[in-house]
Amino acid sequence: MRYIRYAFLAALAVALITVALANRATVTLNTLPEGLARVPGMDILSFSIEMPLFLAIFAGIVAGLLIGFVWEWLREYKHRAEASAKKTEVRKLERQLKKTQAERDKDKDEVLAILDQAS
Repeated sequence: MRYIRYAFLAALAVALITVALANRATVTLNTLPEGLARVPGMDILSFSIEMPLFLAIFAGIVAGLLIGFVWEWLREYKHRAEASAKKTEVRKLERQLKKTQAERDKDKDEVLAILDQAS
């Protein structure tokens, strides 16, 4: 299984290097379209940067993954909260059970109480 993982990672690395070598041209990334950047007050949001195309591609992939992870984490909040509540309830019920068993077994012999708990 380890060798399959290494083979997959090597193939992925070759594919990413190939994409990077094929897309070395410089591109300009703008935060706003040119027409919108000319609107008064919008110039503070206007920003542009020149970078190789492969960096823009890889940055888009990473940004998409991060947005997906955050979205999924937020979506699963209700399940984590419910699991936490159930865990708290189980602990409470276990404490009540031990208390009830202790009250039931307070007049019994210690050996008989241990045997009752084991069964």
